[in-house]
Formats: sequence, structure tokens, C-alpha cells
Amino acid sequence: MDSKAKNYVVGIDIGGQSAKLGIIDRRGNVVSETSVVSNRHTDEQEFVDYLADALKALINKAGVEGEVVGVGVGAPCANYRRGTIDNAANVTWASGKIVPFSEMLSKALGGIPVALTNDANAAALGEMYYGAARGMKDFIVITLGTGVGSGIVIDGKLLYGYDGFAGELGHVRVVRYNGRPCGCGGIGCLETYCSAIGITRTARELMETSDEPSVLRSFDNLTAKDVQEAAFAGDKIANKVYEFTGKILGEALAGFIAFSAPQAIILFGGVAKARRLLYDPAVKAMNEAVCPLWRDKVQLLFSELKDSDAAILGSSAIAWEL
Repeated sequence: MDSKAKNYVVGIDIGGQSAKLGIIDRRGNVVSETSVVSNRHTDEQEFVDYLADALKALINKAGVEGEVVGVGVGAPCANYRRGTIDNAANVTWASGKIVPFSEMLSKALGGIPVALTNDANAAALGEMYYGAARGMKDFIVITLGTGVGSGIVIDGKLLYGYDGFAGELGHVRVVRYNGRPCGCGGIGCLETYCSAIGITRTARELMETSDEPSVLRSFDNLTAKDVQEAAFAGDKIANKVYEFTGKILGEALAGFIAFSAPQAIILFGGVAKARRLLYDPAVKAMNEAVCPLWRDKVQLLFSELKDSDAAILGSSAIAWEL
């Protein structure tokens, strides 16, 4: 079949516990999807074969054999330029290794082209093709989840940098003195304050330094979701957590605006579900800290992608370019 007649791509999102696979049509509809565990294997070839078998079964089930133009994969520590997953500490079959993932999966699929990028870049592409950034050429996506990632689009193109790893805004230092230690080895990184883990840490610190009553004190294993729900219910300490988090985020966004002058910054991920709780203090801090040249000019938006489809839609977007 001529490649011009191929109407589908595959999106794969690989996490430390599971991998989600979906077949996407040209309108951005997820026509079929499934998931597999991703931590069962320690050998990369065994996992790739296992993933390829699951994908072949999904393609067969959807009845689109011969109509898939390519596969896009979002994964931790993924390098778009080389098609490798580099030392992904939380992935059992990639920890301490450089895995030529694109080449291996393409071979296992009989030659279907495979493109690879990190999950935050996949989110940015998803927003550009299907979400809040449709029609935009200059924007930044900030993913607020277990960690903080970013995808930067300038002049309609993702920024990858010299080595393929550009855009790690979660590891920009936002607190210079007495900052929190980060898993990257740095101190005071944005991720240590605005991730889900950072939010729970802020909540604990506020409770330790205050006698103010809070429903959060009743949790043995406090999560960011608990803090979010308490804040929506009016808990004062929980709301202070978001005021603090939003201020840190907004000040960081002011710095990000200075180097790329985006039309918008889009917040994506579980932490972003706080919506107004995060938005109000973030916008206030952003516009107070930003150079007057950009004050009140850059939009702060939330992702328009459905939670259930966002990961595979974002990953699939790079496959249309193969």
C-alpha cells in the first residue's frame, strides 16, 4: 500500500510500571488501545519483543494491518536524535544502559518506522496537534506530575538541543539557598517544589511549623491528591500549599518567558488538576516577576487533552512526521 494511503499511527507511552499503547487516526481519535506491564523484564530485547507482540495483536484487533505509517514512543530519558533510552533509572530493562530502542522496536515490527522522545516533549506535540496549542508556533508545556518536565516549541519546532536532551526546566534552580535536594543531584530545582512529591513536602513543612488545624494531619501517607481535595474543600493549610507552589511556579515561568517569548505556557499533568488553586498565584507571581516587555502578554493555559488519552496522543504525534 502506498504510504500516502496510510491513515493511522501508533502512540506508546512507557512508564516505570506500565506501557500504554493506542492506535490513532488522522483526526486524533484513539480507535483502539491497550496496556502492558513494563517492569516484568530486565532484558531490553525481551521487553521489546513482548511490546511488539502486544502491538501486533492490537493492530490486528483494530483491522488496520498495512495502514500504520509509524510508531511514536514517549519514554523516560529518551533521546529523539539517537532513538535511545539512556540510563532510565526507574525502568527495569533500561537502568544503567543505553538502549537503541527505536531500532530494536522497528526491527521487531518488521520495519515500521519508530520515533522516540521523552514524555514531556510528547505532551507538547500532543497539545500542538490535538490540544490547547493548536495553531500556535511558540509555546511551552510544563508537565506537573511525579516530577516536573517540559516541552519547548519555538517557531513550530520542538527544541531538542545539541545532545537531544534540551528542555529540562524541572531542573532549573528556583531556590538558591537552603533549597531542597533533587534526585538529579542539584539543590532547589523547580521539581522539588512543584511536583506531586514537592506539594506533599510543602504540606508537611507547613504542618510542622504551625498548630493550625487541618484535615491533612489525619493522613499517615499524605498524597498530592489529598492536599488538592482538602484545598478544594477549603482547608487553610492546603490552600497555603497552593499559594506557595503557585508563587514558585509563576516566578520560574517568568524566567522561561525571557528566553523563548512564548504565546502561551500550558500546564499538564496531575498537579495541574488543581486549576484555579494553582493558576491565580502563578499568574500573579509570573506577571510581577517577568520583564515588563511580556507582562500580561503570555497566556497560562491548561491541557485540553483527555487524561485517559493524553499520553498516547502525545507520543503518536511524532509518528506523523516519519
